[in-house]
Amino acid sequence: MADNGKHGRDWDDEELDLIVADYFAMLDAATSGRPLVKAHHAQALSRQIGRTIGSVGQKYGNISTVLTELGMPKLNGFGNRPNYQGAIFLALERYLDRNPAAWDIGMSMVEPVLTPPAQSPSYGSGVSEPATRFAPVPLLMTPPPPRGADGPKRPAGLARLVRKFDPAARDERNRKLGRIGEERIFLHERAQLIALDRADLARKVEWTSEERGDGAGYDIRSFNPADGRERLIEVKATRGGASTDFFLTRTECEVAQERPDAWRLYRVHSLPVRPEFFVLAPPLEGAVVLTPEAWRASF
Repeated sequence: MADNGKHGRDWDDEELDLIVADYFAMLDAATSGRPLVKAHHAQALSRQIGRTIGSVGQKYGNISTVLTELGMPKLNGFGNRPNYQGAIFLALERYLDRNPAAWDIGMSMVEPVLTPPAQSPSYGSGVSEPATRFAPVPLLMTPPPPRGADGPKRPAGLARLVRKFDPAARDERNRKLGRIGEERIFLHERAQLIALDRADLARKVEWTSEERGDGAGYDIRSFNPADGRERLIEVKATRGGASTDFFLTRTECEVAQERPDAWRLYRVHSLPVRPEFFVLAPPLEGAVVLTPEAWRASF
């Protein structure tokens, strides 16, 4: 039963630690395929700490919103609730510092769709076709988030967490995640062209980074279905939400400037639970805030 004396009072550290641990337990179950009834968790926690079901649901929503900013998967059904109690950031920091394995939650769901051929892949030539475990369908494309000052400002506590845990750097180091993101877009482009009656172009789609290695400034070579013009796609993938930060290399930026007609950035987010993507076209400065992270020194 809810404690009326707690109504209108901020949650204390013990309550916040309990709900954060409960949220991660649910998230681990959901991404591992184990049975999960979120209402049962909410009811049990409500009884344990004397908060209403509504108050517990509100905090679940706060945690979901923070995790998307940290490049992590979230539970569906709680929505995004950015009206944070500042102490929730410290509670999440405590949990992640004590449980570093939590960063890997959901990675067991990030599995390849393609079965590579035995010989060296030639995905774009039509000579050696990889098999898929199911018929690929186009991903849902969404609008990009607002740029910089046009979007909501991160609270100071959240901005500090993003700096500390650096989701962009984590995504950049996660080669498995990056490859899966590229694979999803490779399959998306082929499925989209086939759906538009351009199977001739679909057979020519090339997974450039897989066939030729990194360094081209894009990952996938596809085609405009209307006129067959080349489309050079750089893929950036995250388990987090649409507004999660990401890195661009010098080569990628240079190719974007040299080929603004063809180069596009596809930002795949919410992997693996509900993968969606949006597209950015050069000049990138019109869509994102570019901040230098390192400088090359030469003589």
